Amino acid sequence: MRAWLSLAAACSAGLGCFACSQGSNGDASQAGASQRGQKIYQNVCIACHNADPTQPGSLGPPLAGASQALLEAKLLRGEYPPGYTPARPGQTMPRFEYLKDHIGDLAAYLQQD
Repeated sequence: MRAWLSLAAACSAGLGCFACSQGSNGDASQAGASQRGQKIYQNVCIACHNADPTQPGSLGPPLAGASQALLEAKLLRGEYPPGYTPARPGQTMPRFEYLKDHIGDLAAYLQQD
Protein backbone atom coordinates (compact mmCIF):
# COMPACT_ATOMS: atom_id res chain seq x y z
CA MET A 1 0.00 0.00 0.00
CA ARG A 2 2.81 2.41 0.87
CA ALA A 3 4.57 1.68 -2.42
CA TRP A 4 1.37 2.45 -4.31
CA LEU A 5 0.90 5.74 -2.44
CA SER A 6 4.50 6.70 -3.15
CA LEU A 7 4.01 5.92 -6.83
CA ALA A 8 0.76 7.92 -6.93
CA ALA A 9 2.46 10.90 -5.25
CA ALA A 10 5.38 10.77 -7.67
CA CYS A 11 3.02 10.62 -10.67
CA SER A 12 1.00 13.55 -9.34
CA ALA A 13 4.14 15.61 -8.85
CA GLY A 14 5.30 14.75 -12.36
CA LEU A 15 1.96 15.72 -13.88
CA GLY A 16 2.01 18.96 -11.92
CA CYS A 17 5.43 19.83 -13.30
CA PHE A 18 4.28 18.95 -16.82
CA ALA A 19 1.20 21.14 -16.42
CA CYS A 20 3.38 24.03 -15.22
CA SER A 21 5.54 23.70 -18.31
CA GLN A 22 2.38 23.97 -20.43
CA GLY A 23 1.51 27.35 -18.87
CA SER A 24 -0.74 29.92 -20.50
CA ASN A 25 1.92 32.63 -20.48
CA GLY A 26 2.97 33.15 -24.11
CA ASP A 27 6.72 33.27 -23.40
CA ALA A 28 6.63 30.28 -21.05
CA SER A 29 4.46 28.36 -23.50
CA GLN A 30 6.84 29.17 -26.37
CA ALA A 31 9.84 28.14 -24.28
CA GLY A 32 8.11 24.85 -23.41
CA ALA A 33 7.31 24.22 -27.08
CA SER A 34 10.90 24.97 -28.05
CA GLN A 35 12.24 22.57 -25.42
CA ARG A 36 9.90 19.81 -26.60
CA GLY A 37 10.92 20.54 -30.19
CA GLN A 38 14.59 20.30 -29.28
CA LYS A 39 14.02 16.84 -27.80
CA ILE A 40 12.24 15.73 -30.96
CA TYR A 41 15.03 17.15 -33.11
CA GLN A 42 17.72 15.41 -31.06
CA ASN A 43 15.91 12.07 -31.06
CA VAL A 44 14.67 11.96 -34.64
CA CYS A 45 16.18 14.53 -36.98
CA ILE A 46 19.89 14.21 -36.26
CA ALA A 47 19.96 10.77 -37.84
CA CYS A 48 20.29 12.70 -41.13
CA HIS A 49 20.51 16.37 -40.17
CA ASN A 50 23.30 17.98 -38.15
CA ALA A 51 22.96 18.18 -34.36
CA ASP A 52 23.37 21.93 -34.93
CA PRO A 53 20.34 22.86 -37.06
CA THR A 54 22.27 25.74 -38.66
CA GLN A 55 24.74 23.32 -40.27
CA PRO A 56 24.29 20.79 -43.09
CA GLY A 57 23.94 17.17 -42.05
CA SER A 58 25.23 13.96 -43.57
CA LEU A 59 22.09 13.60 -45.71
CA GLY A 60 19.87 16.56 -44.92
CA PRO A 61 20.24 20.32 -45.23
CA PRO A 62 20.31 22.79 -42.33
CA LEU A 63 16.86 23.12 -40.77
CA ALA A 64 17.24 26.31 -38.73
CA GLY A 65 14.39 28.67 -39.53
CA ALA A 66 12.22 25.98 -41.15
CA SER A 67 8.58 27.08 -41.20
CA GLN A 68 5.73 25.07 -39.80
CA ALA A 69 4.29 24.82 -43.34
CA LEU A 70 7.51 23.26 -44.62
CA LEU A 71 7.71 20.83 -41.70
CA GLU A 72 4.08 19.77 -42.17
CA ALA A 73 4.56 19.23 -45.90
CA LYS A 74 7.78 17.22 -45.55
CA LEU A 75 6.99 15.25 -42.39
CA LEU A 76 3.38 14.41 -43.15
CA ARG A 77 3.12 14.33 -46.95
CA GLY A 78 6.69 13.92 -48.19
CA GLU A 79 6.44 17.01 -50.39
CA TYR A 80 7.37 20.68 -50.40
CA PRO A 81 4.93 23.55 -49.92
CA PRO A 82 3.86 25.32 -53.12
CA GLY A 83 6.52 27.71 -54.37
CA TYR A 84 9.26 26.34 -52.11
CA THR A 85 12.69 25.66 -53.64
CA PRO A 86 14.45 22.86 -51.75
CA ALA A 87 18.08 23.18 -50.68
CA ARG A 88 18.68 19.57 -51.72
CA PRO A 89 16.11 18.28 -54.18
CA GLY A 90 15.30 14.61 -53.83
CA GLN A 91 13.01 12.11 -52.21
CA THR A 92 15.42 10.67 -49.61
CA MET A 93 13.53 11.89 -46.55
CA PRO A 94 10.86 9.51 -45.26
CA ARG A 95 7.56 10.66 -43.82
CA PHE A 96 7.13 10.96 -40.06
CA GLU A 97 3.34 11.01 -39.70
CA TYR A 98 3.58 10.10 -36.01
CA LEU A 99 4.98 13.60 -35.34
CA LYS A 100 1.82 15.37 -36.60
CA ASP A 101 0.86 16.56 -33.11
CA HIS A 102 4.39 17.88 -32.43
CA ILE A 103 5.20 19.86 -35.56
CA GLY A 104 4.49 23.15 -33.79
CA ASP A 105 7.03 22.23 -31.10
CA LEU A 106 9.63 21.33 -33.70
CA ALA A 107 8.96 24.59 -35.57
CA ALA A 108 9.31 26.56 -32.31
CA TYR A 109 12.75 25.02 -31.75
CA LEU A 110 13.95 25.55 -35.32
CA GLN A 111 12.70 29.16 -35.47
CA GLN A 112 14.20 30.35 -32.21
CA ASP A 113 16.97 32.96 -32.36
